[in-house]
Amino acid sequence: MADWYSNFAHSGFGTTVTKQLGLPRPGVLRRYEPGGPLLEGPAVVGSAGTGRLRDTVTAVLRDAGVTVVSPVVADGDASGEKLGAVVLDATGVTGPADLAAAHDFLAPAIKRLRANGRVVILTDPPAAADSPAQAAARQAVDGLTRSIGKELRDGSTANAIYVPEGAESGVAGPLTFFLSGRSAYVDGQGVTLSAADVPATQDAAKPLAGKVVVVTGAARGIGASIADVMARDGAHVVAVDIPAAGDSLAAVANRIGGTALQLDITAADAPQRLVEHLKERHGGVDVIVHNAGITRDKLLVNMDAARWNSVMAVNLQAQLDLTEALLDGDVLNPGARVVCVSSQSGIAGNRGQTNYAASKAGVIGMVRAWAPTFAERGATINAVAPGFIVTEMTAKMPFGTREIGARLNSLQQGGLPVDVAETIAWLSQPTSAGVNGQTVRVCGQSLLGA
Repeated sequence: MADWYSNFAHSGFGTTVTKQLGLPRPGVLRRYEPGGPLLEGPAVVGSAGTGRLRDTVTAVLRDAGVTVVSPVVADGDASGEKLGAVVLDATGVTGPADLAAAHDFLAPAIKRLRANGRVVILTDPPAAADSPAQAAARQAVDGLTRSIGKELRDGSTANAIYVPEGAESGVAGPLTFFLSGRSAYVDGQGVTLSAADVPATQDAAKPLAGKVVVVTGAARGIGASIADVMARDGAHVVAVDIPAAGDSLAAVANRIGGTALQLDITAADAPQRLVEHLKERHGGVDVIVHNAGITRDKLLVNMDAARWNSVMAVNLQAQLDLTEALLDGDVLNPGARVVCVSSQSGIAGNRGQTNYAASKAGVIGMVRAWAPTFAERGATINAVAPGFIVTEMTAKMPFGTREIGARLNSLQQGGLPVDVAETIAWLSQPTSAGVNGQTVRVCGQSLLGA
């Protein structure tokens, strides 16, 4: 769906008007294209603290075909080749004074960042710090990353990776995701890694080749986009939706060469039916995407029980029931991935959506609580929390509400269903084994909520 304002702002007349009036000009986001380069320019890598990951980061970049250049030394020098990415290794910081090196490296480098550039900062988790000063320095990276994301323009983003001792093998997956066009609408976010058995390599073009992926709510919107991206990445997709959406569901499955399964996920026998289907037709499953969800909006004081119960049943209880059945049914293949769709509303809340926000916040709690169980099986469970995503539903919103929702983020525009799909596909990859129990917001760093 076209963004009228962005198109206007980038037209000849619109460029003049926006400059004269000081209006924002949303960047044209660089999204992933199969076969394209990881970055549209070289990367520079610097360090603050001991920087134990600098060599690892440099090796990952070079293996991905990225040219790594020397750091910028003159704070006032914005000349020279434009950079595709700026990566700071801030592991080993011991106190706030160490962050001066972060400033000295980042300030001149970011001046040379090209449109759709990337800033990624790596550090140790604050929770594992040995002292309050060390915890303060590590936590400072969060504020630093979020603020950089709000200062960048032209589609550039900033994100952070927290890497505890023993989790170094998991760096490549999130680093390449945050640098790539897959993360076009992910900004100001942080992911904490955990120790895991992470494969050294995977097929860059078809990272999900041979995988069986289940996507619920796949008949339209974000669910259909998830199915498209999973199939593009090599997976066989089992597209699931209610019988009433049968025609649309079949169209999606046919388009991607997958299979359709008509199933009301809130039915009492739905978990067992899904388990039996996966065992009989596919011998197991590699990825489950809990995407199905509904809204039944009303102010809490005016909300009837039917609205409350239906939202909880679809958005939360069904995810719990299906996941538990998959665990108990011995149907999850080794290295399985479960990705649950939460929402920005589950983090920030939203007027008139107490039922929806509660259900989506519950998804985040469920993911966090189940992460250790999945880790014991060599599997992962994570969540994505979309912000304002342009869909047929948002197109029906009043003009003012829609425009405010689309512009109130660091990227000054709404995201697309493919942005959510790309993040889910990344969490489903083999090299994402070190990402577990995390919630990644796909919201362009919305100014609403945390």
